[in-house]
Amino acid sequence: MDLNRGKILLSDDILAIMKGVDFEFSFAFQPIVNADKREVVSYEALVRGPNGEPATDVFSQVGENLYGFDQACRIKAIHMASQLKLNKQLNINLLPFGSYQTGMNIRATLRASENFGFPIQNIVFEVTESEMLTDHRRLIDIIKMYQEFGFQTAIDDFGTGYSGLKLLVEYQPNYVKLDRHLIADIQTNDIKQAVVQGIGFICKKLGVGLMAEGVEKFEEFSWLRAIGVNLFQGYYFASPAFESLPDVAVGLYAC
Repeated sequence: MDLNRGKILLSDDILAIMKGVDFEFSFAFQPIVNADKREVVSYEALVRGPNGEPATDVFSQVGENLYGFDQACRIKAIHMASQLKLNKQLNINLLPFGSYQTGMNIRATLRASENFGFPIQNIVFEVTESEMLTDHRRLIDIIKMYQEFGFQTAIDDFGTGYSGLKLLVEYQPNYVKLDRHLIADIQTNDIKQAVVQGIGFICKKLGVGLMAEGVEKFEEFSWLRAIGVNLFQGYYFASPAFESLPDVAVGLYAC
């Protein structure tokens, strides 16, 4: 796999990881915005085929080497963020079962951060709530270790699994990302409103940032802003852009 290294001297462990994945893939990037500041604060790296093919096409090629692919994904995401001169946060998804070899994972990620000049404090690792059910205790310990090394963490798809409140008791991430299922047409759904307001209250008490993911309509954005949510991601602001960092029009922040 070619990283277009140029003058960057990659360490032997990173080269070994990349050579272990025998197919090409790339990334699209979707902005995460802070509505209070009216600016993009992060971009989530979303895996794509080498010509922009959907993630399902890429995962169909992974086979049993999920650990190696997880490593290759984070290395390439950091590399692309550096190439694109990203000076904000970068959100990277931790793949199921790919994060359990903790020492090797962290070492390779730290090395990639050093090689590509991308600060570790700007990296946010996302793990889905449903993934916590596979090996709850071990994954909690691993995520806490990531935090100790200076990385930030987020629970993705919050509200779709069965362990959300238990997670917030045992582990406080930097961010919770509300799933699209809770966001869709929330402005007309009293039950969703009550649930999201409850989650917001808990996050505020715990000092956890609350993010609304999958916002597609102005009405959804407007209602969430009215209750104090200030972090957003979704098609309302911008679609993922292949190998580039899309801007967000300033007018979209107005409620």
